[in-house]
Amino acid sequence: MVVSFFGLKLLPCASCEPQGASSAPTRIRASKARDFCENNDGWGRSRFMTKEDLDKSEHLKDDCFAIRCDFIIAEAAATAFIEVPPSNLCEHLNHLFATKVGADVMFEVSQESFAAHRNILAARSTVFMAELFGPMKEGITAGAIQIQDMEPNVFNALLGFIYTDLMPKMMKVGGEAEAEEGGTDEVTWLRHLLIAADRFDLQRLKSMCEERLSEHIDFSSVTAILGLVAQHHCRGLKEACLEFLKVQSAAILEGVMATSDWQRMSATDPSVLNELIAKLALKA
Repeated sequence: MVVSFFGLKLLPCASCEPQGASSAPTRIRASKARDFCENNDGWGRSRFMTKEDLDKSEHLKDDCFAIRCDFIIAEAAATAFIEVPPSNLCEHLNHLFATKVGADVMFEVSQESFAAHRNILAARSTVFMAELFGPMKEGITAGAIQIQDMEPNVFNALLGFIYTDLMPKMMKVGGEAEAEEGGTDEVTWLRHLLIAADRFDLQRLKSMCEERLSEHIDFSSVTAILGLVAQHHCRGLKEACLEFLKVQSAAILEGVMATSDWQRMSATDPSVLNELIAKLALKA
């Protein structure tokens, strides 16, 4: 920040100033614009008035005085000749993903084929790094790599995230139509995408799915989401579910725990019930 120091005047305290006193500054000084940064030692200390001079001056009235400083603060002048464009790396990588130029690895998911670039996949995922460049790469990459237990739309979204680092567009699992936001379709989509992200060690995508799922916790989804987090170690999402249950009435909690989904979930992760009891004890 550049500060231009235009003037300073030392005046008597307003309450002590005689009626009719002149408002003309007794002491005023202008200087060139100065950059006030921590490495700049020219802050004017050498020009400070000494205490002795102040005690003797006419400006001190009943141990009071006033100082007025006039500044003009301006932003540092920007260089208008060169404009650095914003990064478009994601745009270029997304174009590479869309056109498949230079693709050197093929995947098959439920009889659908997906071409990709092994170097990009390996750079983004430790799982792909091990599969494509690990000791067993010759046997794995000889032909199309088979991806089991995953919907084609989910795998395509996973690849899209790898190339762009953006949350994929929602699609109906098993179909081509876009999912409806805020409905059960979205919850199903996010659950499948989270499982895929965890499977291929894409922690940013996994966290994105956790965050979005936490916005859809309700009576119809809480036990299913808890079952998901128990299998895929989503601590933050688990806490969000438990906080939701913590504020419910005893009758509602009893109804939730009576469902078959809760029974399966609690059998998979018995710690959920203990943590919920602990939260309820704190509530009481």
